[in-house]
Amino acid sequence: MEISIRKVLISETVDQKCKEILEKAGVAVDCHNSMTKEHLVAEIKNYDALIVRSGTKVSKEVIAAGDHLQVIGRAGTGVDNIDVDAATRHGVLVMNAPDGNSLSAAELTCGLILSLARNIPQAVTSLKAGKWERKKFWGLELYGKTLGVVGLGRIGKEVAVRMQTFGMKTIGHDPFIPANVSAEFGVANLPLEEIWPLCDFITFHTPLMPSTKGLLCDATFLHCKPSVRVVNCARGGIVDEDALLRALNSGRCAGAGLDVFEEEPPKNVSLLSHHSVICTPHLGASTSEAQQRCGEDIARQIVSVIRGDGLVGAVNCSKLTKAFTPEYRPWLRLGIALGAAARALSAGTDVQVVTYGTQLNGMMDVFGRAVLMGILRDQVSVPINILNASFLADEAGLKLSSAHEISVPGRFPARGGCSVMINTHGTIHKDHLELLGSVLGDFPVLLAVGKSSFMDAPSAGVPIGGHMLILRTNPGVHVLPTVLGTVEKAGSELLFFTSSSKDDGNQWSIVRISKPLKDLSVLKTFVLSVVQFCV
Repeated sequence: MEISIRKVLISETVDQKCKEILEKAGVAVDCHNSMTKEHLVAEIKNYDALIVRSGTKVSKEVIAAGDHLQVIGRAGTGVDNIDVDAATRHGVLVMNAPDGNSLSAAELTCGLILSLARNIPQAVTSLKAGKWERKKFWGLELYGKTLGVVGLGRIGKEVAVRMQTFGMKTIGHDPFIPANVSAEFGVANLPLEEIWPLCDFITFHTPLMPSTKGLLCDATFLHCKPSVRVVNCARGGIVDEDALLRALNSGRCAGAGLDVFEEEPPKNVSLLSHHSVICTPHLGASTSEAQQRCGEDIARQIVSVIRGDGLVGAVNCSKLTKAFTPEYRPWLRLGIALGAAARALSAGTDVQVVTYGTQLNGMMDVFGRAVLMGILRDQVSVPINILNASFLADEAGLKLSSAHEISVPGRFPARGGCSVMINTHGTIHKDHLELLGSVLGDFPVLLAVGKSSFMDAPSAGVPIGGHMLILRTNPGVHVLPTVLGTVEKAGSELLFFTSSSKDDGNQWSIVRISKPLKDLSVLKTFVLSVVQFCV
């Protein structure tokens, strides 16, 4: 997938290094301290990329207004302020800078844990009010206590490692982190139902999504120790605030440290003012070091994508990173080309793709999407790319099945290749028609149409690109002189011509021309059938 970014909009305050890195790469950058939704919708059409922090809501309206928008970069971790589904549908890459604020968020979490254990903020407030209430702020040691870490990614790991130095026992839960991996940094990865009754402290470090919304609620509080203390520096909504308040009032929860809220700024006054609640205004990433790292990271990631060096920090295409690497680009062009040719030859809805050889191992999803791009590129209302190909294919009723074989059949060169077939009663063939292709150097080549091979062509395959004609003739018919004359008469130029081997009473010819023909009927007078496509 190739991305071209010439102009970037930064919609809120980001470290100056972000702008400097982008400009050094030749990208124009416009910066704003903050933008209203209306202002953003009006301006986004002029930009290829948008960089935000948590304060900008990138809604589907904003994304739909971005006529040239290709990348949304989040200078931070969470992307709940971005409509990722809408971005994916429009083929817009969403990236974040997952490492930039990890240390700052982890340190704030540790600070809240310490503050809950020793009632530090409450004691400070009391003393500043002229009181001396030593007995009121009786605390507890962290040594020997159990900390439950829900979410064992970058931040959760850093919190666990730091709190282990206080002598805390660390357990946790993360369905995406293998137990042997979490064990390496001293955390036993347990099912959630086993964690609740064991913890003296619980801290959350997961994204907000349907499976984590209200994760700590009335039902789960019933399984917790009555003295449990809760910390949430991740996302508001993971802890049910009403349930938390009920647990605090009943004594089932001994304290809470909150940096994030269901609604920000929060309006739950009863929760904020509770004597056992320590709260901060979403300060997890609010350090100069974190902001500098996040700004630098997202800028370098965007520059890397522009230069074609690879993809880091992808949110909506983490399984498609190979599509952004130079070595796989020729194969993606092959998939697009074969998809376009297959659609020209047949108009079915069942698409079969089989890849062969070690080079395409693990590329089934990416390559299948490339084929869908070729099939759909002239049939959808929004620009199609690797990101939204599957989504748009579903809307169009296309069904893709794919498979991979390591061994390379004799029909292919040693480097491997692929087969693309649309099962239908096609416009040329009365049944399915299989196309075989591969890559020669950096260029896609067509190897065969059905059982008719082009492997004997000078380049061991026909280069596919530009405006192409595929003609079916009776074996032995010499059509080149007539095709040449017809193409030139139509104001185009013949750039390439070759014919396949003869098989099943058919012979296929591939023609590349300088510009498309407006009327194919002039060719149908001397060939059995003809189609035109462009890649």
